[in-house]
Amino acid sequence: MGRAHDWVVLPSCGAVVLFSGTVRDNAEGRTDVEALTYEAFEERVIAIFSDIARETRSRWPDVGRIVLLHRLGRLTLGESSVLAVVSAPHRPEAFAAARFAIDALKSSAPIWKKEHWEGGQEWGTGAQSIVPPNSVPTVQQ
Repeated sequence: MGRAHDWVVLPSCGAVVLFSGTVRDNAEGRTDVEALTYEAFEERVIAIFSDIARETRSRWPDVGRIVLLHRLGRLTLGESSVLAVVSAPHRPEAFAAARFAIDALKSSAPIWKKEHWEGGQEWGTGAQSIVPPNSVPTVQQ
């Protein structure tokens, strides 16, 4: 996280927003999650992350730098699984761009999670169709 944060810092940008999604002990309908395993169509994810960065810049042209990272494999409670880090001249653009970047990542990247609990495991619920980043709406705050 520290290196991603440090990389986005620019002299022209007075705001950095870092979103970190962490593994929690619950999921839809479960209160006993112990770990998650993430798998991805890696070649496609890299292209989608580039598309997300490009779309973020088209919506917020003053954005400085963008980092999108998602870990794969088995992760335990409290571990960070995904990062979206954005720098911009001012905080409103940084917050909005980072919110869009993580929302687009969740909607557009072919990444799947398996939930693990004592005595079982299952692919995460709430699967949705993958959409292109340019069709992800901007959330008005």
